[in-house]
Amino acid sequence: MTANSVLKVLVYSDDSDVRQQVILGLGKRVHPDLPELEYVEVATEPVVWQQLDAGGFALAILDGEATPAGGLGIARQMKDEIYQAPPTLVLTGRPQDNWLATWSRAEAAVSHPLDPIELAETVARLLRSRVPAQA
Repeated sequence: MTANSVLKVLVYSDDSDVRQQVILGLGKRVHPDLPELEYVEVATEPVVWQQLDAGGFALAILDGEATPAGGLGIARQMKDEIYQAPPTLVLTGRPQDNWLATWSRAEAAVSHPLDPIELAETVARLLRSRVPAQA
């Protein structure tokens, strides 16, 4: 991965406000030692699958509160059906729902209301697992 690389991040929620909270909370670069982020916003489950099938994502952020298809179910299905699925962060309704993130096989969870610092730290940790260390 070169210094000019961009990391593609899928952001799924049926609520455009949630998608904007995620994107604004993370910004263009979540950490100085990571490449810039390019967001692909998705509002419906069929488009999530189209995008994931196309590939190239470094991370999927899925809203567990989305309707009619919640991000937790999509995360679990993605882990079952997509070989080498990208790391997944699910957004849960409350901290007590984080057990659902474990069920969904997501690598991490952040609960609503979204804390931009917690979100950025979690995303940076997940992306570091996908980006080779700089020499």
